[in-house]
Amino acid sequence: MSPRVFRFGLVVGPRQPAPDWAALARRAEDLGFSTLLVPDGTGALSPFPVLGGAATVTERLRLGTFVLAVPLRPPGLIAWEAASLDRFSGGRFELGLGAGRPDAARDAEVVGVPFGTAGERVRQVAETVDTVDRLYAEGTFEGRRPPVMIAGGGDRLLSVAAQRADIVAVHADGSERGLGEKLRLVRDVAGNRFDALELSVNVFHIGDGEMSPLVRLFGIDPATAQDNRHVSVLNGDTATVIDTLKRRRDEFGVSYVTINAATLETAAPVVEALSGT
Repeated sequence: MSPRVFRFGLVVGPRQPAPDWAALARRAEDLGFSTLLVPDGTGALSPFPVLGGAATVTERLRLGTFVLAVPLRPPGLIAWEAASLDRFSGGRFELGLGAGRPDAARDAEVVGVPFGTAGERVRQVAETVDTVDRLYAEGTFEGRRPPVMIAGGGDRLLSVAAQRADIVAVHADGSERGLGEKLRLVRDVAGNRFDALELSVNVFHIGDGEMSPLVRLFGIDPATAQDNRHVSVLNGDTATVIDTLKRRRDEFGVSYVTINAATLETAAPVVEALSGT
């Protein structure tokens, strides 16, 4: 199989007013990012309306949730919102789903829904994809369903992703060895559909400068995330980062790199050099 071309997503938890958000969306498009991705959680703005706003000021930029905490919404509502935004944007929407971080229990409390066990939440992810597929197949929504990303690190959720998703965003222990082990699981479960999957990792920092405190919220210790030992931290100059990403695509098949907006400036030359190659 020929390697997939690189594409890049910019992950932003929007808090800014509409004019600043519109400017950021246009800049992401101009820099060559494939997608603008919005996390889910009551600490920031809701993904669907702000992505709709981005759709009105861009032409090529794809728009995605990164990722919806599935327990916060019924499957049918997710399907309706996804179909609406996909149609509104001219087919540029990507539906990102996850079982919810442990701290999403607080969000569930805010919106007044139960936050089940890990196993129950994984089953909800599978049910949501099945519901989206069924409603499109029945003709409830027009056109083709948007691509589905499932993000996770646990074996059960990655197994659901291998069976149902178009894009698998892998959360490992940070090491390349851990990434390889998770991807072997995905390959084993996916079987014949593995070659059709787009594989993704999330990056919080690029370069040798000071890391944002944000990285600690995701279990990354800046003191140990050096010399490209952590797959979510890319160290070195632009050429080194480019070489690292190319090597990881060759070794692991990872071609879709999602990048936190906190490291946008150092990411820009990497995106310019690799996007679409």
